[in-house]
Amino acid sequence: MKRKALIFLGSALAALLLLSGVFALNQLLAFGALLSTLHPYAGYAFLALSGALMLFAIVSGLRFFSRPSHPTLPSDETAKNFPAWVAFLCRTVPAHPMHPEPLRKEKDLRWLRANLKLLEVDALNKTKQIATKNFFVGAFAQNTSYGTTTSLKNILKTVWNIYKIHHRTHNALEFVGLVRSVYRCLPLSDFRREDIPAHIKPIIQSSFSNTLSSLLPGGNLLTPFFMNLFLAGATNTYLTCLSGMIAIRHCQMLSEEDRREITQQSLFEASFMLKEIVRECNPVLSVTISNAVKKAGIESLDTVQVPSVGSNIAQDIVSHLASSLKSIIRENISVEKNDE
Repeated sequence: MKRKALIFLGSALAALLLLSGVFALNQLLAFGALLSTLHPYAGYAFLALSGALMLFAIVSGLRFFSRPSHPTLPSDETAKNFPAWVAFLCRTVPAHPMHPEPLRKEKDLRWLRANLKLLEVDALNKTKQIATKNFFVGAFAQNTSYGTTTSLKNILKTVWNIYKIHHRTHNALEFVGLVRSVYRCLPLSDFRREDIPAHIKPIIQSSFSNTLSSLLPGGNLLTPFFMNLFLAGATNTYLTCLSGMIAIRHCQMLSEEDRREITQQSLFEASFMLKEIVRECNPVLSVTISNAVKKAGIESLDTVQVPSVGSNIAQDIVSHLASSLKSIIRENISVEKNDE
């Protein structure tokens, strides 16, 4: 079935391209004939210009979509093609400005390792910055089309920034290949139930951290609401961190041994970064939600009408309780602002 579908789609695409080419050629010839009535050589000049423009578009398209050639990835550092791979990386990886010898002509493995370490720091900082944004996107816009598209855009932006940091020249197909490699290493891309607990564990640990438990008193009726926000934000952040770590490991591979360790190493580093981000974001999210809830409570209490002359005892009690609650909430807000 799949083979038949591919044959049909390929033949349909070829026929569509052929018809489009014939139609475009007929239109060009007709317009060239029209120009020839104005000047004998105007039609030929137009056809020559159109042909040159099409040729340039085809050549530039081939250059844009062609993948740069590179040596085969060595199996380990003792392989015969390992020096060729190191030389290739030294040519294609940009020299970090903080490198002790950024302009060194004869670059070796020692120079490459030092340079990759510095580039890794920049990539980690960029990953943490975007993952922090995705924490709040996941918390406030969970289960919405806006939240999903924004999170996906931020993850792609993370992979693109890491690719740009590690490559002097950029290639579309090479970046698409990196995105595909990152996706294949993410959880649920190839569903394996035995791998799911390893990815859920850091999310649960960060969401139920000591910082979070101190912010949410056990008797608070809003605790389930807070926990839902924290879990959604932590999940979004973890996927962003994991994507960034996988992209970094792919860009810094020196051998097939590194490829086999990508998932485990990336999982460990993403879990560590997740804890740092959640520790920083939890207080901000808690204060923001608490203030919003208190403000909403005050506005709700403002709707309670002041008892009029001749009102019953129940109305007087409700009005008095609403006034007292508003005073208590305002005092708590002012105390929190003073503490900040």
